[in-house]
Amino acid sequence: MTTPRPLVAGNWKMNGLVAALDELGALDAGLKASDPAPVCDVMICPPATLLAQAARRVKGPGSSILIGAQNCHREVSGAYTGDVSAEMLAEAGARAVIVGHSERRDKATYAETDEQVMEKAQACWRGGLSAIICIGETESQRRGGEALAVVSGQLLGSLPEGAKAENTVIAYEPVWAIGSGLTPTVDDVAEVHDLIRKLLVERMGNAGKRVRILYGGSVKPANARELMGVSNVNGALVGGASLKAADFLGIIAAYA
Repeated sequence: MTTPRPLVAGNWKMNGLVAALDELGALDAGLKASDPAPVCDVMICPPATLLAQAARRVKGPGSSILIGAQNCHREVSGAYTGDVSAEMLAEAGARAVIVGHSERRDKATYAETDEQVMEKAQACWRGGLSAIICIGETESQRRGGEALAVVSGQLLGSLPEGAKAENTVIAYEPVWAIGSGLTPTVDDVAEVHDLIRKLLVERMGNAGKRVRILYGGSVKPANARELMGVSNVNGALVGGASLKAADFLGIIAAYA
């Protein structure tokens, strides 16, 4: 089996004004100066207000940074004040969209369901974009021994029929590890990623072997190499550590 090419993606969340694009420039310069170059794809998902400017910033010769978005609406257009369609994001320069992030699934905030996440993934494909589908359990679910069941249910409920390795990425983010400084053990991560791979192959056949499965949750330069070396971990979805070029480059260095 050919190992999927890793992807290290940064989710800036609701952070960053125009001045933050200087960090994107520093990241671009750092990647160009890397010798040897990291053997992975690199993506930054800025807030929607910066997306078009970010895409222009990395459009120059030699840049390898991809630009993604953090969310999209299921429809192409309509009376959905404040929302943005996949087609709009693609026109602005996005190549992928994060859907189903735990902050969107959280019942206390947006309470998005598996079905809504699936619809957004389909919208990504319709707009010519890849869908980065996030799944993961809460701390109470982990403590209750429900982690594998929750992850299985979210994956199977959120992954549309017709998924391909070319247009789909899965990101496992244990909710309790996001921004907390807590990280699952290597064995915990391996157990979940191996399960995700098994489910992808059952659903997609051989194509499921080529889908990238990212790990997210308090990834930082100090633990990146260990986490990225775990079975069926094909990269990372990084939050806070992606806001500073030096920190993000330290994570990317796991693939240098």
